[in-house]
Amino acid sequence: MEDKKYLFKRNNIWWVKVAVPKSLKDELGFDLRQTTGESDLQEALKIRDKIVEALKSKFDKNNNEISLPSSKLLEKTDISNPQYFHKVVDCQYACPAHTNVPEYIRLIAQKKYTDAYMLNWESNVFPGILGRVCDRPCEPACRRGRTHDKAVAICRLKRVAYDYKDDVEKYLPEIPIVKNGKKIALIGGGPASITVARDLLPLGYECTIFEKDHKPGGLMRTNIPSFRLPEEVLDEEIYRVIEMGASLKLNSYIEKIEPLINDFDAVFVGTGAPKGKDLNIEGRHTDKDSKNIHIGIDWLTSIAFEHTKKIGKKVIVIGGGNTAMDCCRSALRLGAKDVKVTVRSPYSQMKASDWEIEETVEEGVPILDNTSPKEFLYDDKGKLCGMKFEKMEQIEIDGRKKMQPTGEEVIYECDDVLLAIGQENAFPWIEKDIGIEFGEWEMPVVDKLTMQSTHEKVFFGGDAAWGPENIIWAVAHGHQAAISIDNFCSDVSLKDRPDPITNLVSQKMGIHEWSYDNDISQAQRYAVPHAEMSKSLKNLKTEVELGFDEELALEEAQRCLNCDMQTVFEDDLCIECDACVDICPTDCINFIDNDTEEKIRDKLRVPAINLDQSLYVSGKLKTGRRMVKDEDMCVHCGLCAERCPTGAWDIKKNAYKESHTLSNKIKAKEVA
Repeated sequence: MEDKKYLFKRNNIWWVKVAVPKSLKDELGFDLRQTTGESDLQEALKIRDKIVEALKSKFDKNNNEISLPSSKLLEKTDISNPQYFHKVVDCQYACPAHTNVPEYIRLIAQKKYTDAYMLNWESNVFPGILGRVCDRPCEPACRRGRTHDKAVAICRLKRVAYDYKDDVEKYLPEIPIVKNGKKIALIGGGPASITVARDLLPLGYECTIFEKDHKPGGLMRTNIPSFRLPEEVLDEEIYRVIEMGASLKLNSYIEKIEPLINDFDAVFVGTGAPKGKDLNIEGRHTDKDSKNIHIGIDWLTSIAFEHTKKIGKKVIVIGGGNTAMDCCRSALRLGAKDVKVTVRSPYSQMKASDWEIEETVEEGVPILDNTSPKEFLYDDKGKLCGMKFEKMEQIEIDGRKKMQPTGEEVIYECDDVLLAIGQENAFPWIEKDIGIEFGEWEMPVVDKLTMQSTHEKVFFGGDAAWGPENIIWAVAHGHQAAISIDNFCSDVSLKDRPDPITNLVSQKMGIHEWSYDNDISQAQRYAVPHAEMSKSLKNLKTEVELGFDEELALEEAQRCLNCDMQTVFEDDLCIECDACVDICPTDCINFIDNDTEEKIRDKLRVPAINLDQSLYVSGKLKTGRRMVKDEDMCVHCGLCAERCPTGAWDIKKNAYKESHTLSNKIKAKEVA
C-alpha cells in the first residue's frame, strides 16, 4: 500500500496538507496546503517531502510573507497595489528576476522571437543559458499545473526566443562615451558580476571584471557540462555584456581585497561557492593512493577546460544534487561503463531537479537511495578498488524525520569516486581586519535588501552571498546590487529602491471582444525533442536537448493561460445577475455575505484552500453581498467579462516590470 501521508486529491490533482501546531493556529489556521501539480500518485510522492519541508518552514512566527486568515471582516481588495496582480501572475512572481513570462510566450506564439528575447534579456540577462539550465522556479508555480495538467514549458520556450532570434546588437542600450568618473571592481566573472556590469555600464560606470580562470562565466562554464549548455551559447551571452564596455581581466586571482577597495569606488564580490565538500570517512586521508577520489566540481572544471578526458570503467558518484547528476552523466561520456549514484536520503528527498533526475535515469544510471558511504577500499597495491556503504532508513521521532543505519552493509567495486556532496564558500583573500564581518559558517554578513556587507564599499551577490543557489538567483542579486552601488556612488540612501513599472490596460475591443486569444488549449505538455542517446553518450559536446522547433513552440505557447490578463470588477456596474457565476468553468466566482477570511474561504462554492493566493473581494454591493473570487483557481479565460451584460467585468492586461538601474534610467532601443 502506498504511503499517502500528507496527500489528498482535489480536481484530480494531488495536494499536500500539513497540520499547523496548536500554538500557531490563530495565525496560520488549522493546516497549510499546496498543490504538487501532479495527477499521478507516483509523481506526487517524488516531490511530497520537499513540499512538506517548505510548508513546515512557514511555522516560523517571524515569516511575514504568508497570507494569514484575518479575524476581521474582509475589506475591498486594493488592486492599485502593484504587488497584488503581480502575485496573481504566479510564474512571474516566482521568478527571482520577475521576467514577464506570459508576454514573452505570446510574442513567441506570434513568431516575434527577437522581441521575446529582448524582453527576457532586460530582466534575466541570459535567455539562451537559462532557457537550457535554469532551475525553473516559475514552472512549479504555473497556474496550469493546479487547474489542468502539467505546467507550461516556460523555460524551454525561453530557449525558443534565443534559438530563433535575429541579430540583437542594434537593440542594446547605448553606452556613454563620457564616463561618470566612478570605477567598479567586480570579483568573479559569473552571472551575478556580469549582471551588475550590464546594469551599470549604460549609466557611465567603468566596470572591471577580475576572473581567476582563462575564460569568464564562473560556475556556468566550469560546472555545467557542454551537453547541457553549449560553449557557443555561453560565450555569446557573456561576451554580449562584456563587449558593452566592461574591462575583463582573465587569469586574475585576487589575493587581497583591500587594494581594490582603495582603488575603486565600490567592489562587488560574485565569486560563487567554489569549494567542493570532501568526505571524511575511513580510508579517505591515508597513505593509500587516493588520486582516483575526486571532488565533483573540481573534476567538472577539469573537463570544461579539457584537462581531463577519461575516467575508469566503474564509477561511483556520491550525492543527490544537480552536480551529482552532471558528474555521472559526464562520466558516461568519458567512457565509464558502470556508473551508479548513491544518496544517503530517500529518493523523494533528492535535491536535484526532477528533470535532471529523469534524464540521468533515462541514460541508464541507477540511483541507490538510503545508502550512506562508510569506507574507501583499496587493493593490495594501495589502489582504490571499491567502497563500503551502510543502508539507512528514515524514522520519525517527535514529528521529525531522521535517518538511521539499518545494520546492513554493502560493497560496490569502483575505479573512481566522484564526491558531489555540496559546495561552500571560501574567502581566504578577504583580510579579517578591514571591516567585512563574517557570521555563521564563515559567511559574510550581507544585507538581504541592499546586498551591502558591513564594509560600505563592498557588496556581495550570487552564491558568494548566502551559499549555493542557482543562476537566476545570481541575476536577481546582481540587479539589486547594481541599484545599491548606483545609490552609494550617488550619495543616495541604499534603502531608496525604485518602484516597479506597472499598469493595467483594458483589452476591450468591443462590447464583448478582447484583444487576446482566451481559448484555453486542452493539449498536454509537449515533450522536448532529444538527440539520439547512442550519439549523445559518445560526445561530451553533443547537446542532449534539441529544443522546440517553431511548430512545437507554437503548440506549447498556446497552453499558457495568460495570467497577466486580469479580470477586473467594477462594483457600481454589477446588477448581481449571477451570469458570471454560471459561466465560470472553475466555480471561482462567488456572491456571498461578508465574513472573516477563514469562514469565507470555507463557504465558497469551491473552498479556497491555498492561503498563498489572495481572495479578490469587491466593495459592498446593492444587496449587501460581496463578490469574492478565488485567485488561486481563476484561469483568466475572460468568460465572466464576455457574459456580463453591464460591463462590470473587464479584462485588463497587467504589465509589471521590476525596476533596476538599466530599466529605470536607460531605456533600450525599441524593437522594430
